[in-house]
Amino acid sequence: MKPRRTLPLAAAAAAALAAPGAGIAADDPGAHPVIELRQYKIVAGKRDAMIALFEREFVESQEVLGMRLVGQFRDRDDANRFVWVRAFPSMEARGKALNDFYFGPVWKAHRDEANPLLDDNDDVLLLQPAWPGSEFAPAKGRRPAPGAPAPAAGMVVATIEYLWKQPSEGYAAYFRDTLAPAYRAAGLPVLAAFVPETQPNNFPRLYVRQNERLLVWFTRVADLAAYQAAQRKLRATAAWRRSLQPALADYRERTPQVLTLSPTPRSLLR
Repeated sequence: MKPRRTLPLAAAAAAALAAPGAGIAADDPGAHPVIELRQYKIVAGKRDAMIALFEREFVESQEVLGMRLVGQFRDRDDANRFVWVRAFPSMEARGKALNDFYFGPVWKAHRDEANPLLDDNDDVLLLQPAWPGSEFAPAKGRRPAPGAPAPAAGMVVATIEYLWKQPSEGYAAYFRDTLAPAYRAAGLPVLAAFVPETQPNNFPRLYVRQNERLLVWFTRVADLAAYQAAQRKLRATAAWRRSLQPALADYRERTPQVLTLSPTPRSLLR
């Protein structure tokens, strides 16, 4: 997970690694409200190789340090994009965990295999809950071991709304109170919603995009057809035509980025 910089980034102490396939148990109660949404541009034709390496070596090795691997995904619209989300209990915990990971033995052992697969990994958003409780719920169940059959999966959609003003200036509350119920009624339940983290990046060796006006929200549907049907249902409502669509147009600075994502075999969010 190395961007343009060829730094010795590393992971968990090998002796402390969780057993292969252990993943996050259903009883994991800890809140992890700080997240990174990471979009990686992979060398053409190498995404499957990157995912195989990532899921074999970089899942438990991060989680043992207190990070949570929320999900890993293939971008359905870009064959060379790998998207993943990791979460932290706090910014302080983030700084320590990243230092321990990227200067630890696992990354050191595998960085020379990972780095040639990465074209660019500087498209990273550092985020916090849009309102109290809007982070991802604790994971349920255990992920399969590397190489085991993948459980059934739907499609995860991440929408990045680019705004004229800071989300705290009206949009976050509007989204929570008005848009989220409308999305849910149409078949697009809001799994989590985030706004930019305002604290400085406390692991500057890894670049993150900061000082942007945006809100990111996640939903899950059965497949692309279900997503499109939900969109049509929403846009057919009188509320959408009369108030929701005009309000969104006022809040938006530009067209949102919509990531339609297929979970990888070991993604917990699926």
